[in-house]
Amino acid sequence: MFPADRAAETCGLSPTYDGASAVTALSHLECARCRRTYEPGRAYNLCQCGGPLLCRYDLDKARQGWSREWLSHAPNTMWRYTPVLPVSKPAALVSLGEGMTPLAPAQRFGAGLGLEDLWIKNEGLNPTGSFKARGLSCAVSMAVELGITVAAVASTGNAASALAAYAAAAGIKAKVFLPRDVSQASFVECKSLGAEVTLVDGLIGDCARLVAEGAAADGWFDMGALKEPYRVEGKKTMGYELAEQFRWELPDAIVYPTGGGVGLIGMWKAFEEMERLGWISSKRPKMIAVQPQGCRPVVDAFERGAENCRDWDNAWTIATGLKVPKPLGDFLILKVLRDSTGSAVAVSDADMLDAGIRFAREEGLLLGIEGSACLAALPRLLADGILSREQRIVVFNTSSGLKYLDTYATRFARVEASEQDKLGGLVTPR
Repeated sequence: MFPADRAAETCGLSPTYDGASAVTALSHLECARCRRTYEPGRAYNLCQCGGPLLCRYDLDKARQGWSREWLSHAPNTMWRYTPVLPVSKPAALVSLGEGMTPLAPAQRFGAGLGLEDLWIKNEGLNPTGSFKARGLSCAVSMAVELGITVAAVASTGNAASALAAYAAAAGIKAKVFLPRDVSQASFVECKSLGAEVTLVDGLIGDCARLVAEGAAADGWFDMGALKEPYRVEGKKTMGYELAEQFRWELPDAIVYPTGGGVGLIGMWKAFEEMERLGWISSKRPKMIAVQPQGCRPVVDAFERGAENCRDWDNAWTIATGLKVPKPLGDFLILKVLRDSTGSAVAVSDADMLDAGIRFAREEGLLLGIEGSACLAALPRLLADGILSREQRIVVFNTSSGLKYLDTYATRFARVEASEQDKLGGLVTPR
C-alpha cells in the first residue's frame, strides 16, 4: 500500500469545488427503512430501528468544480469519485488500487445465444480477486478515520479475504468468521494476511451471530454487509464506472449475482446520484438478480410479490458467495428489481459450472462461479422475454475464477489413478 499521503495523492483525494479543496460532499447518514438521520463523524452500525444506514451527499456542492470532464485527469481507481465517497481525511485512505475494472464484450459467447451486445464487467481483477475489495477499501478507510482498531466480519469467503487485506494494509486487527466448508483458497488467503480466523459449523447467519456477540462483548466493529454504512459506498462505484465506460449511457439490463445484494443496491444509488449531478439521463437498466436453486430467498420473495424475504432453510450451493439465506437489505433489493422493471431468476449448480466452462473456452476468461450463474440465467431470461436479443446487456463477474478451482475441478475426471494426489491441498476442499 502507498503511504497515506501518497495514497491520497495517487487516488485523487483533492478535487476542488465550492472554492475550496475538499475530500467529500458527505452531509449525513440516513436510515433506509425509517429515514432517521445521523450526523457523520461517529462510528455507526445499524439505525435504532434496525435498518441499514446509507450515506447522503450534498450533490449541489459536489457539482461545483467536479464534473465528468475532471475525470479525464483522475487516477485510475474507484477513488476518482471521491466527492461522493465518505472519506474526509486523506491520511485515512487505505487503497490497494481497487476499481476501474475492465468492461469487455463477450462476442462469441453472446453470438451463441443470439445476443448482439453482451458485455462482462470483470471484477475479478480487483485486489483480493473480487468486488469485495471496493467495499472494504472504503469501510476500512472509514474505520481508520473514526479510530476503529478491531474490525470483524461474517463471510462466505471473499469479504473475509478483502477485510484481511485492507486491515493488514491499515495496521488494524481483522477477525473473520467463516463457515467450516469455506474454500481452501479463502481460508489460506485470510490466514496469510494475518486475520484471526474462526471456522463455524453452520451458514453465514451462524457466523454473523458470533460477530454480533463479540461486538457487544468486546467492542469489535461489525463490517457485515449493510451492517455499517460504507461498504455499499465502495460497491456503488461499479455503477459510476459502468456509466463512464459506456460514455454516460447506461445499458438496457444488468444481470447481477445476488447474495447480500449490496452491489445491486449500491449501483442503483449511484444511478440516482449521477442523475442529480446531471451526468446521466433518467434512463435505467433492468436490474436482474440471479440466485442458485439451493438458496433463492430473493427469487422466492419476488415471485410472491413480497417486500421481504423468508429465511431460506437448508441453503446449499457451490456458489458460496450466493449462500445467504436472508439478506439484511432484502427490502431494498426487491424495490430495485421492481422499480427497474427487472426480475429475479434461479439457476442450478450444474448449469453454473457448464456455463462457466463454456465461457472460458469461448472467451478465454475463467469467471467466478457467481458470475457463471449469471451466464447460466441468460437462456431463460431470453426465453421468458425478460431480455431481448438486441439489448445491451451487462453481466457482472464478481470474482476471479482462480478462487474457485476446487469447484471447477469437480467437472474434470482424473485420467490416471497415480495422479490422484496432484489435485490435493489448495485445490480440493478440506
